[in-house]
Amino acid sequence: MSDFRRVNDHLSVSPQLSVADVAEAKAKGFVTLVNNRPDGEAPDQPPSAEIEAAAKALGLQYIHIPVRGMPPSPDLAQETCRVIESSPGPVLAFCRTGTRSISCYSIGKHMQGHDRDDLVKTAATAGYDLSNVLPA
Repeated sequence: MSDFRRVNDHLSVSPQLSVADVAEAKAKGFVTLVNNRPDGEAPDQPPSAEIEAAAKALGLQYIHIPVRGMPPSPDLAQETCRVIESSPGPVLAFCRTGTRSISCYSIGKHMQGHDRDDLVKTAATAGYDLSNVLPA
C-alpha cells in the first residue's frame, strides 16, 4: 500500500515506490515522478530504470535526481525544486523514506527566500521533521 504524503497542492512525497505504486500515482492524478534515491541502497530496492519504464509506459514524466546523505547539497536541492516547480501538474517525489525528497524541496524553497518556519510547519503536516535540516 502506498504512503503518498501531501505537502501542498503541487507536491506529495513518499517512501520508495514499487511498480504497482506507479500505477496508483497515475490514478491519483500525478503527472511527474521525482526519484531522489540512488540505485543500490538496498537489495530489495527496485532499480530506477524499472520505475522509469513503468512511469513512461503510463505517460508520466520521470526524473532521477539521486541524493546521497543528508542534508542534500544546495545544487541537488535547487535542481529538485526547479523540476517540481516546472511540472505541468502534481508531482510525487520519493526516496527511501521521503525525507530526502521533502528536504530537497524545502531547502530549495528556503534558498528562494521562503520562510524557514513556514517550510518546517508544512513538512510537519506531511509527517517530516525538518527543524534540524533547514538553517535557523
